[in-house]
Amino acid sequence: MSEAATKKEPGMATLVLVLFGISLVVALLLGATNLITDPYIKENQRIKQEKAMNEVLPADSYEELAYTGDDGTVDAVYKAGDAGYVVQVTPATSFSGTLSVMVGVDANGACTGISIVATGETSGLGSNASKPAFKDQFVGAAGDAVTVTKDGGTINAITGATITSRGVCEAVTSALATAASMG
Repeated sequence: MSEAATKKEPGMATLVLVLFGISLVVALLLGATNLITDPYIKENQRIKQEKAMNEVLPADSYEELAYTGDDGTVDAVYKAGDAGYVVQVTPATSFSGTLSVMVGVDANGACTGISIVATGETSGLGSNASKPAFKDQFVGAAGDAVTVTKDGGTINAITGATITSRGVCEAVTSALATAASMG
């Protein structure tokens, strides 16, 4: 008999143990990577959030307030000294479902600006919500409903991204109502 004919194939138990060992090593490496990078990721998110707050309503400091209202789209509310409020909103209406908008509201209840904090909108369409040509339309907006012109409002929607435009309008409307409810 030849050597090849007498060579025994690995059993099922051996294959399972090898696969388990590989999976364990990969899981440990992923866990270690997460442990090492987590503080840096959190710090970058904090910096991005502070930058967005300063962009929409400059203030010396921002104090996070407890929001007890019934608007489930409001993620956080910050008091910007005597200048007003900064409200972070994740509107229910967006094309991708991952739109988060930071909205500044002055002491008179008018929008001072918006910043797109997170988005998964289509590149070249919905992602244009972060461009000044669209964002600047919201400065000075006040009242009960901020809407696109298609819905009878004053905001010109982004061409090819009406759903995203409506989502941003919804976020601004929610932020204005939230700021009004805070006092």
